[in-house]
Amino acid sequence: MAYKKVEQYDEASTLLLTENYTKTLRLLGENPEREGLLKTPERMAKAIQYLTQGYNMSAENILNSAKFHEPMSEMIIVKDIELYSMCEHHMLPFFGKAHVAYIPNGWITGLSKIARVVDVYARRLQVQERLTTEILDAIKNTLQPLGVAVVIEASHLCMMMRGVQKQNSVTTTSAFFGEFEKGETRSEFIRLIGSSLH
Repeated sequence: MAYKKVEQYDEASTLLLTENYTKTLRLLGENPEREGLLKTPERMAKAIQYLTQGYNMSAENILNSAKFHEPMSEMIIVKDIELYSMCEHHMLPFFGKAHVAYIPNGWITGLSKIARVVDVYARRLQVQERLTTEILDAIKNTLQPLGVAVVIEASHLCMMMRGVQKQNSVTTTSAFFGEFEKGETRSEFIRLIGSSLH
C-alpha cells in the first residue's frame, strides 16, 4: 500500500479522558459496563482529541510551507470551505462554510493552505466571532497582503438542540482588513461569494 492514513493519540491524555468519560456516564445514570457502552469512553476520548486537534497546529507554519513570490495583486477567493467546530460554551458542534479572500502583496500561498488555516482554528473550542478574526489575522500576519476578507455562515447545535431551539437559524460573521475595508472591493467579494460561477 502506497498510502496509509494513521491517527495517533496521546496515550496519557486518552487514558485520563477515558476515565473522566466513564465517570460522566455514571453521573448521568448510565452503566458504563453494559455492552453498548463498554468502549464508549475511549471512543469519546479519541473523538474529543480529534475535534480539538487545532491546538497542536500552527497556521503560520502551514501558510509558510507553501509560500511563493508572485508579482500579482488580484483578489484570490477560496469559498464554501466546510468547517466543523465546537462551541466553547456548551461543547456542542457548530458547522457551516467559510469564505476567505486575500489580495497578494508579492506573496501567495497554496490554495489548500487557506482551507487548512480554517481547520486550525475551527478544530478548537470556539466562538464563531473569534474564529473569523483568527483566520483573518493568520493570513494578514503571515502573507502581509494588501487585504483580507473572511465571512463565515454557520448553524449552532447549542441553538438548535437546546435553549431557544431554533433549527433554521444561521449565524453570519465577517472580518475585513486593508483593501476590503473599501466599499467597492468588499462589494465585489460579497458578490463573488454569493454567485455560482460553475
